[in-house]
Amino acid sequence: MTVGKDVSALFPDVVNCMQTDNLELKKLVYLYLMNYAKSQPDMAIMAVNTFVKDCEDANPLIRALAVRTMGCIRVDKITEYLCEPLRKCLKDEDPYVRKTAAVCVAKLHDINAQLVEDQGFLDTLKDLISDSNPMVVANAVAALSEIAESHPNSNLLDLNPQSINKLLTALNECTEWGQIFILDCLANYTPRDDRESQSICERVTPRLSHANSAVVLSAVKVLMKFMEMLPKDLDYYSTLLKKLAPPLVTLLSAEPELQYVALRNINLIVQKRPEILKHEMKVFFVKYNDPIYVKLEKLDIMIRLASQANIAQVLAELKEYATEVDVDFVRKAVRAIGRCAIKVEQSAERCVSTLLDLIQTKVNYVVQEAIVVIKDIFRKYPNKYESVIATLCENLDSLDEPEARAAMIWIVGEYAERIDNADELLESFLEGFHDESTQVQLQLLTAIVKLFLKKPTETQELVQQVLSLATQDSDNPDLRDRGYIYWRLLSTDPVAAKEVVLAEKPLISEETDLIEPTLLEELICHIGTLASVYHKPPSAFVEGSRGVMHKRLPARTGSTESPDVGTAAGGSAPEAAPSIIPSQGDLLGDLLNLDMAPPTTSGPPPPTTGMQMGGMDLLGGGLDSLVGISHSVDPYAATPGQLVNPFWVKWSLQTVIVRRSDGVLCLQVWLPAMKAKGLEISGTFARRAGVIQMELILTNKAMSVMTDFAIQFNRNSFGLAPAGPLQVLTPLGPNQTIEVSLPLSTVGPVMKMDPLNNLQVAVKNNIDVFYFSCQYPISMLFVEDGKMERQVFLATWKDIPNDNESQFQIKDCHLNSDAASSKLQGSNIFTIAKRTVEGQDMLYMSIKLSNGIWVLAELRVQAGNSNYTWLKPLYLLVFSFRR
Repeated sequence: MTVGKDVSALFPDVVNCMQTDNLELKKLVYLYLMNYAKSQPDMAIMAVNTFVKDCEDANPLIRALAVRTMGCIRVDKITEYLCEPLRKCLKDEDPYVRKTAAVCVAKLHDINAQLVEDQGFLDTLKDLISDSNPMVVANAVAALSEIAESHPNSNLLDLNPQSINKLLTALNECTEWGQIFILDCLANYTPRDDRESQSICERVTPRLSHANSAVVLSAVKVLMKFMEMLPKDLDYYSTLLKKLAPPLVTLLSAEPELQYVALRNINLIVQKRPEILKHEMKVFFVKYNDPIYVKLEKLDIMIRLASQANIAQVLAELKEYATEVDVDFVRKAVRAIGRCAIKVEQSAERCVSTLLDLIQTKVNYVVQEAIVVIKDIFRKYPNKYESVIATLCENLDSLDEPEARAAMIWIVGEYAERIDNADELLESFLEGFHDESTQVQLQLLTAIVKLFLKKPTETQELVQQVLSLATQDSDNPDLRDRGYIYWRLLSTDPVAAKEVVLAEKPLISEETDLIEPTLLEELICHIGTLASVYHKPPSAFVEGSRGVMHKRLPARTGSTESPDVGTAAGGSAPEAAPSIIPSQGDLLGDLLNLDMAPPTTSGPPPPTTGMQMGGMDLLGGGLDSLVGISHSVDPYAATPGQLVNPFWVKWSLQTVIVRRSDGVLCLQVWLPAMKAKGLEISGTFARRAGVIQMELILTNKAMSVMTDFAIQFNRNSFGLAPAGPLQVLTPLGPNQTIEVSLPLSTVGPVMKMDPLNNLQVAVKNNIDVFYFSCQYPISMLFVEDGKMERQVFLATWKDIPNDNESQFQIKDCHLNSDAASSKLQGSNIFTIAKRTVEGQDMLYMSIKLSNGIWVLAELRVQAGNSNYTWLKPLYLLVFSFRR
């Protein structure tokens, strides 16, 4: 069997041997059953009685062996017979049997999850976390973690300070793999505060000195996560940073394969917290016998740790590497010198000097890499190191790699006015234009156009030649399009062409290869796993999304994140769409198809929104005319008994609590520059003196001037519309920012959005029309005359059906009832009455929205309790009236 021969025919005879008292023979029989039970399910049932009998044997080794084997036999017919023996083994007096049974539950869950839940094995498994034996605890944690991964929303590992304390106690006494299971479980826990976080860190820190590298990395993962909650000015924080360095350094003395895993994890740690290893540069210096994959990874970390303090020894080391025999390593070393120049400005001159020395070696691939990185240095430090151009031009004939040729062409085109024979150099490249790679062709086209704009009289023939080659003789659409754009620019407006082609270029960033912060946070939570080696989240390489959970680092204590708000405790009635709000159409399609041309469809004109724009629709009628819903619906003709979506009420109260003292919410980026041709729009909403204001910050991150700004809203749930034009009175130049306050009215056309507070916006300027959506806090719509008469409030409150009553909690709000009432009144949430029952303050409140909807609510405040209960606000009576 173990050498690949099929011995399944002997199944009945082998089963007969199960009755033996010889432990070694019994092990072999059980091994045979695990291999062949799946191919002979009917005959495997013959072994059930022996399994059950062995589970009650006096020898704990036999009991454990029996339950382990039954868990490994993946036959549905046997599964139901496994339940009773497994239940007994989970409560066995011997810890070895219990720990084996714990793992068996996870195996059984994989075969039949419903059976495990019905039999109550999960509850028994949770009880084992409190077991006196540390190995039983470790296996119970491992089994629960395995089950929880396949059911991310099950909350099986209900971690709390008490259970965490039990796990930390077991951590010191269980085996190394048990420690890994417990540490991985601890990494999923979020401490309540920085004190608890520090306590856990102190008890986990001894694991850093463990001989098993997996235990060390798991401990590092826990510490990296919990450090997020520690104040940086804490003495323990700096102590912990110092303690993290030695174990990471020790990992680099292992065999190459372990070194590589350690280096990939260190790469993540250095990006998150470079201060941990800032004094350990020398351990990352490459050894002559390191495998290439270790060398390249060390090189990458050296660059990340490079600073003004250690740049001299780093450059000396890199220069040495550039003379190695391994071509890939040499290329990476040369590029590393360039990256050091970009990262540490004080070292740039020394880096350029080092690169020039390498060019003098005349080693072909070294020269080519040096030219590529010098181009990047020119981009970072313009007009500073151009004296080296003559040396670069001397090596022009030796360039045969596309990237190096493109870099050299860029240098010649960019500094054509400083190179006497620039036209001859570029013409030499032009001779084999069609044989060049696309990268070189595109660069050559741009360089010659730059040369023409700088020396028009001398290079007219050359530019006509390259434009002809690019537009008429090329099949590449990118090259052809760029050629036509240049041709049209040069022929119609040479001044504009000069502004576009010779525009000042943005400086390249210091670190172009850093992992995106959100992804980095997730990868830090997966230190010691494949995700940290691949530098990809598990969802990127685990087949199927089931069981893959996105993890994030906890927020630092004292951050401005909003506190949690409890969910509604009462039952929710089906949401009824108020007749005052038409249903939402295909808005995405409407916005994408928005045209600048005037609308061709006939129909009644849209109502004015108080914004005079010369009598014509600002965006060509797009946002209003595309939805195709008549404006004859009266937005204020409400009927009694209509219901409002409950969740926005809860959310709007939360915004009142977290709002700044001046009533303004934090700015959000609504339209990134990359999606709007360089225009970035950030903003927020505020209500001042009864007027809703849309606070906008417009930033021009493009190289051209932006003018002629205008704004328009799509129809929305509450009729929000600009009350005037967008006041951008001066042109918005490159890298300029302007703040604009746009007053809003609530008399615009209405259509129900999802969510209700969604607002779709179009902004137009001289470049294009851009679209984005944002969500405004509903509290902006709470009007100042929302205080209801006491008698009317009482009568209305009684008329609200009990079925419409629901409640939720606002957590972690440390205000007494008077302070809460005062703060809420600042947002037009008015207290009508107050009474105290059994030490609990009960505030009765009213809110009126801009469209005439009334909200009635009861707020319960318990003295000494930071959680508020908000009762009966979710389903609201709407009065029938018109404004």
